[in-house]
Amino acid sequence: MKISKKSQYGLRALVLLARTDKEYLSLRMISEKEKISFDYLEKIFSKLEKEKIVKSKKGVQGGYTLSRNSKKITVGEILRSLEGEITLVECIGSKGKCTNKKTCRTINVWRKLQDSLEKTINSITLEKLAK
Repeated sequence: MKISKKSQYGLRALVLLARTDKEYLSLRMISEKEKISFDYLEKIFSKLEKEKIVKSKKGVQGGYTLSRNSKKITVGEILRSLEGEITLVECIGSKGKCTNKKTCRTINVWRKLQDSLEKTINSITLEKLAK
């Protein structure tokens, strides 16, 4: 599994939002501070808004802010909203069609690793990252 630039940039931008004293930050400001392409950031934030992780406000004092408290938003939620399902190997994912499940000697390894990954990303909040 490889985390995409989209998720890396999205997480960095959200940590910035979590650390800010201002209620709303413009994408232009986030783009400049994090050195992320404005156009790419627009696409990321469109997805994050659709998933209700951020909310936007139009106008001079507008921009984006977190939709709820940073201690209630996990890295897992962010990654899933930007990546979709996060699985280490296809056979244990929700769409996995393994014809060898009953006799596979390695599936338990993949399940343990997957459980560990899920537990880790679901235990880290934006609040923790922003400190």
